[in-house]
Amino acid sequence: MSDKIRSEEVFRRNPHFRFQWEEAQGCYVLLFPEGMVKLNGGAGEVLSRLDGNKTVAALVEELKAAFPDAPDLESDVLAMLELGLEKIWIVRN
Repeated sequence: MSDKIRSEEVFRRNPHFRFQWEEAQGCYVLLFPEGMVKLNGGAGEVLSRLDGNKTVAALVEELKAAFPDAPDLESDVLAMLELGLEKIWIVRN
């Protein structure tokens, strides 16, 4: 398991995965030589905003503005980032 994610950290998508919207799947996906990972809506929203520049705190605020009615959004974002680190979909910048 990774270290605790801090609000001032910055993440980016791992360049070994290709991130894209897949019309046929109706969702964002991560492509890699061995296959594809279909992302649920929340995971796709988080990964689509990882630009290697914004902090975790800024990412959470951006998602709160985009989805003001989402309950417990911060913990969902942190859980997604933890999963992304564990699966090596994302890396610390």
